[in-house]
Amino acid sequence: MAKPIIYTTLIIGTVTLIGSAFNNRYSEQPIEVKKYTRFSGNYSSTFNDLPELHIEAAIENGVGPLETRADTLLYEDKLERIPGELDIYRVDKLTHSMPFLVSKAATLLSDIGLNFRDSLISKNMPLYKPIVTSITRTDDDVKGLSRRNGNASENSAHRYGTTIDIAWARFDKIDSMDERTLSDSKLKDVLGQVLYDLRERDRCYIKHERKQACFHITVR
Repeated sequence: MAKPIIYTTLIIGTVTLIGSAFNNRYSEQPIEVKKYTRFSGNYSSTFNDLPELHIEAAIENGVGPLETRADTLLYEDKLERIPGELDIYRVDKLTHSMPFLVSKAATLLSDIGLNFRDSLISKNMPLYKPIVTSITRTDDDVKGLSRRNGNASENSAHRYGTTIDIAWARFDKIDSMDERTLSDSKLKDVLGQVLYDLRERDRCYIKHERKQACFHITVR
């Protein structure tokens, strides 16, 4: 008599993958799935990774630091250009940063967008996408930004191609014909849970920035 097929379900963020004991159709070994807690809703205390952690991760995973925009040519084999708009996120008009990331950070950004969309779908909510407000900066960009924003740090993780800012006070609605709407605060809750899940899996460091109304995110 043939052995029964044992299926397991692994939940990653909001994406569910169904496999046959990870391609071992007849494996009898139990598969342990790590359980994660839900985001408490306290942004300031939960997403409060110190700048030193962001810098350490940026140096380990990134390039540079970039001094001028011409330096991107030195790392063109390691930097990916980020599209201005996809189905899963939109990049805002960039005035003090460039749309380039190292591969690991580009993958993280895609996963954030995909998990955010899948979370809305699973909750039967209208679809929106997050807005990326800042990506990679050079020393020159940081100096220019410092003149406008006194909180801008010269020792910025953005200089390594590893860091993005995503707005939490505004989102893009995908289907303008859908009469259903969600408030920015509700969308922030959904995005917060997505980011919390990825942070719990040691994918990134995150700082909730109130004045800039964004999540400051560095890949790990």
